[in-house]
Amino acid sequence: MDCLPAVVTGGQARNESVRERVMTTKQTAADGIRGYLQQLTPQTRTRLLAEIERLRGNGDEIPGTELIIEALRSEPSKEPLKEAKSSTPLDPAARYFFRPLEPFLVDHPSERAHSGEISRAALPAIWLWLGRDLMASMTRDFTSEVRQHVSAGKERVAEQVTLAFQNKAVKYLEGTLAAGRGAEQARAKLTGYSGSPATIDDLSKILSVLKAGALLAQFAEALPARINNLDGEPLIKILKALDAMAAKQRTAVPFAMALVAKRLATPWQLMRLATKETESKEAAAIAATPYAMSVTMVLHMIDDKVDALRVELRNERIVNAKKILIDIYDMEYAINVRIDGLEESAWGQRLVTIMTRAAEVLETELRNLPPGLNHVLGSRALRRHDSLLGQLTYLGWKCRDLVTDSLTFAWHLVVGQPKLRSK
Repeated sequence: MDCLPAVVTGGQARNESVRERVMTTKQTAADGIRGYLQQLTPQTRTRLLAEIERLRGNGDEIPGTELIIEALRSEPSKEPLKEAKSSTPLDPAARYFFRPLEPFLVDHPSERAHSGEISRAALPAIWLWLGRDLMASMTRDFTSEVRQHVSAGKERVAEQVTLAFQNKAVKYLEGTLAAGRGAEQARAKLTGYSGSPATIDDLSKILSVLKAGALLAQFAEALPARINNLDGEPLIKILKALDAMAAKQRTAVPFAMALVAKRLATPWQLMRLATKETESKEAAAIAATPYAMSVTMVLHMIDDKVDALRVELRNERIVNAKKILIDIYDMEYAINVRIDGLEESAWGQRLVTIMTRAAEVLETELRNLPPGLNHVLGSRALRRHDSLLGQLTYLGWKCRDLVTDSLTFAWHLVVGQPKLRSK
């Protein structure tokens, strides 16, 4: 019995030693991960975080992700991680060359850009590829010439030289991307320069924009400066203009639609380009319309707003966060109202994934906020369409195309119903 205390003490010591080794191992692993992530470019870190969150949103569990996410999100300042912006300044000649892309450039990675967007982060890699691999001597000559004209204040001449070089680049790009081996070589080079296999998609989009530069400029000039309501005559005119664009160069249509989205007072109305083109409101019928991609673009808008919500919450800008959250709920509601059978469609599955991510952002970011602010953003009042008026509006929209443009028929439907549709 005298040896029992010694045995117990020895066991405790061994347990404490094991715990210490485990803690040391975890700490070493954390330090190793942080050291590795610090060596990555901001663009690569942002892309890694986006990919991990995408996998988690799809239900895929990867061991160690919590540690990686914590390391990615831990910043010395309170500034949140921003979407991938290029940290490499572009040469003046490159800025001239890429100028037609400005209306379509976005700051998130290539993987997150829809068919009418081009990732700004992809431009340095593409310019490097042009100058090293595709058009080395011509790119050097162009760069030198543009620098000379810019230094001399000859802006107009620099623009003319740029246009001539762009025309040459279009021919080279068409030939390269049309050939299987050329496209694969381009993909490999661009992946090496940028770290993203999706950069090749941005290259294809750039080719489309350069080929349709004049057409897109004319399309933009004909658009109203602001479209308060995409319906009636404005909708008819824009659909005709899109049809004309599609007849001349179909690959430019997504960019024309992106231009329309920028002019809309209510951006989600972009999907009317699809929903108004068929009498049926079934998802399958809408997906078969020429401009069905407008629904996908609206889903991208909601996804972008979720990112913006995270930024505002991390900076404790609650007023801005509240406005963004209301927009998210309004856009979700608009899609649910105007598309039947959404749940069984790819659009519906994507919307569920996005809204789940929005809920996770709220749950994660609100933990560190004061209880009062937490309550403000968690209030059901932000889902204003759950109100009686909102539900009547829902019924009115559902009945409008079948009966009348007013809400009168909706009121008759409500009479006698024990319970309104709830979301």
